[in-house]
Amino acid sequence: MDLAAIRAYAAAARQAAGASEPGAQPPADPSGVSAFGNMVMTALNETQEVMRTSENLTAQSAAGQAELVDVVTAMAAAEVQLETVISVRDQVIRAYQEILRMPI
Repeated sequence: MDLAAIRAYAAAARQAAGASEPGAQPPADPSGVSAFGNMVMTALNETQEVMRTSENLTAQSAAGQAELVDVVTAMAAAEVQLETVISVRDQVIRAYQEILRMPI
């Protein structure tokens, strides 16, 4: 099984179980409609933070202040996170297209 898919499943399971991060907003609607939106926003914020960390370590490495191993590890984590977001986006687009093809 793909590592990105495993991480995406684990993140979704954490969100569904209510074990969200301390800064995350609780769902505004008990029906769960905005809970999905909050889960997506949390995932995007996490991805953005991982990308920033990776960029900062790359800049520090160029200045000779960071180890190459740390930079490579951060870049790999950022790549996995970004691939997860892209996979989710692709699945959402496919689901939307499938809904559009449904007969009325």
